[in-house]
Amino acid sequence: MSLRLALILLTVISVVCDTLLLPFYPQFFASEFAISNATLIGLFVANCCITVMLALPLWAKVAKKYNELALWLVTQVVAAGFGLLCYFATNVWEFWIYYQLMLVLKASYLLIYPFALRLEQQTKHLSIIGLFSVLMHFGAIGGALIGGYFFSLAEPRYALLLSSAGDMVQVLLCAYLMYSLKTGIYQQAIATEKPRERIPYFIWQFCFLSVVVYFSAFLIRPFFTTHWQALNAQSSTLQSAVVYAIPAFAALVMLVFNHFRQHLPLPTLSRTSTLLCALILGALGLYLQAQASVGLVILSRVLYGFALFQVMVLLEVMLFAKSEPAHYGSDFAKVHIAQNVGVILASLLVGMSVEHLSTTVVFYFAAIGFASLAFILLWRVKAVARAARSAS
Repeated sequence: MSLRLALILLTVISVVCDTLLLPFYPQFFASEFAISNATLIGLFVANCCITVMLALPLWAKVAKKYNELALWLVTQVVAAGFGLLCYFATNVWEFWIYYQLMLVLKASYLLIYPFALRLEQQTKHLSIIGLFSVLMHFGAIGGALIGGYFFSLAEPRYALLLSSAGDMVQVLLCAYLMYSLKTGIYQQAIATEKPRERIPYFIWQFCFLSVVVYFSAFLIRPFFTTHWQALNAQSSTLQSAVVYAIPAFAALVMLVFNHFRQHLPLPTLSRTSTLLCALILGALGLYLQAQASVGLVILSRVLYGFALFQVMVLLEVMLFAKSEPAHYGSDFAKVHIAQNVGVILASLLVGMSVEHLSTTVVFYFAAIGFASLAFILLWRVKAVARAARSAS
């Protein structure tokens, strides 16, 4: 088995296991702990994001000394144990604590992204980022469908058992790779550039963009299946999972389109212009999902999926184009913190919005976020163009 294939398998398994319950937190808390308080569920999601946000930079520091494969070998064994404890939890607070401890260990797997990029030449980064983005979406599809199936069986806790089983499969894959690649426990020296005296300005730019994008994108996720079932009362949990996963299916289509785009007679836009167009289309897709039409919501989910894929891939391509291989892990960790800040803010706002307003209003908030970012980006592009004309 090649290293690349193994990393693909590790990524898919990890994402599937981590998204089994993500679309169904409201239903899970209601069925297992008789809790339907939207604000409390929002706090739980925010707590999950804070846990991962704080844990990832720590694992990035550990990975400077210890090889990632050896690190994952240990963390996933312990994560599987906490997953089993979550399955047997008898009350919500016990479950809450074990789940957060599990996420601390699972956060180490986010290092797989900069790890894979560090092994490839920068000219191949676009294809690698596109591949990993699709793997994330493909895993999200699988996680949503399997999670929905468990709910249809009235056994949502099976998701926790499957997650633990997935962790153990990852352990076996890591052990196999360490054996076949003759990888030691300690990290090999990585060629480094001159140490930075301060965080580069471009990191702050990408952090701002990531906060807004992830805030807007995550704002509609926790209660989307609730929103859909209110709109279409005859929809089953599994059908709701399929509709939830539509943007992920759209991302797969978008990856194929990007692969063959160079052979099509289409105009070529700069990355900034493409990002601007994607943000505008994303805002439109979010706005249309708030409308009381089943058909329109499905079509707008497709449009939103196309746009979101382009936005997230472009942000990461542009980030790693400016970064240096020796700093990939730390730069990604910083931007990942910003992503989680956006998710945390969204988690807090969505719970209160759904409890006091409706599931519809979050789509308007998210559309405003994308549209505002598009306006700021357009203003920035025009300002740079004016400065260039003045200089000439």
